[in-house]
Amino acid sequence: MRATRFRWLVVALIFIITVVNYVDRSAIAYAIGDIAHALHFGHRDLALLNGFVLAAFSLGYMFTTFLGGIVADRWGARRTLFWAALLWSAAIGLTGIAAGFVMLVIARILLGVAEGPNFPALNRAVADWLSPHERAIALGNALVAVPLALAIGAPIVTQLILRCGWRGMFFVLMASSVLWLPLWWWLFRDDPARSAHVNAAELAHIRQPDPAPAAGAAPSAAAAPPGLWRFLLRNPTLLANDWAFFVFGYFLFFFMTWLPSYLQHAYGLKLGAVGWFAVLPWACAALLLWGTGYLSDALLRRSGRLRVARSHLIWVTQLLAGLCILPVIFVHQLVVALLFITLAVGLSMAANACFYAVNVDVARARSGTALGVMDTFFAAAGFIAPALTGWLVQVTGHYRAAFALLALLAASSVLAVLLFHHPDRSARLPDAPRA
Repeated sequence: MRATRFRWLVVALIFIITVVNYVDRSAIAYAIGDIAHALHFGHRDLALLNGFVLAAFSLGYMFTTFLGGIVADRWGARRTLFWAALLWSAAIGLTGIAAGFVMLVIARILLGVAEGPNFPALNRAVADWLSPHERAIALGNALVAVPLALAIGAPIVTQLILRCGWRGMFFVLMASSVLWLPLWWWLFRDDPARSAHVNAAELAHIRQPDPAPAAGAAPSAAAAPPGLWRFLLRNPTLLANDWAFFVFGYFLFFFMTWLPSYLQHAYGLKLGAVGWFAVLPWACAALLLWGTGYLSDALLRRSGRLRVARSHLIWVTQLLAGLCILPVIFVHQLVVALLFITLAVGLSMAANACFYAVNVDVARARSGTALGVMDTFFAAAGFIAPALTGWLVQVTGHYRAAFALLALLAASSVLAVLLFHHPDRSARLPDAPRA
């Protein structure tokens, strides 16, 4: 029997909603100037307004991305993603009718609450639908939606603002989320065996066993310590993965929320030009993220070692991203800034699929919960990066200190992965059915 390939349609559905997710959450960065004017904030207060409003999203996100992993493991990705997308559609619409600062902050917090479960549910779906040697490829294809959304979102959102106003822009984004909901509910099932579109050959392919622990590992390495939370919060590989993902998130939120303002204020670019200049870094990130997913699984097939396929790709890309920050600090030229920001963004995001895959490799039975823990670190970065950057810019009057902090964080993640990130030797959760 020739195997069906319905699992890749599942990946496509996840890709689509993740594009919508990131366009929705990043759109406000391009509208913040118009919003500040509408709410009568002066230029002097713009940096703090920008930092606080953008950080408000992560207050809600940090809470529900943690719970979203537990919910996805218990109730499945189908219901989790459906209700999450429905709620964030309402939240993005509420942003469009915000009449004051408090209402705007509440709308951003609610958007964070609604979007929090997206990535834990994504990881749960990949754990259930993809074989071990396709996980990084599938995650790469799904997660490439993040930089792609930021690349295409920049010109789309700026043009919508110019044509429809910032309120109209948010209403258009709300409609795009709503259109996805019936497709997901109709086509996706939590268990591939319950899908009418999956035949026995594809199901057998999906259910291939995970790679065995590396030869020479300690006898106890394959057995997980007692207690789920003790395992997740004390496992050195997962903790190093979580910290490196915090740094990944800091890079992402820094550039997602502050790149438009940086290009406007440091180089005097107009809004329309900012939208087009912002495409290149995210396009580079999309290409590198997509390719690294394939590279990771190719290295796993060739070497049989998760350290080679996951850990090395993480620390090398983080190191290169940190080094690319240095010319931005010391050379004030638009071409230099765009070139090295493009490389920094692309390299910092390249190993995204590897971060996700490690949670499935080490804790497949609770991959949603493990991802929820990791994404909580990411959410913390999403709160800290915009707010701290706003404070640094206001205090110093420039962006050099904010960029220097990026380089230091990258160095810390490289050390964490080199010293503690050993997925082959890591204890693993037993592959038990979901509760």
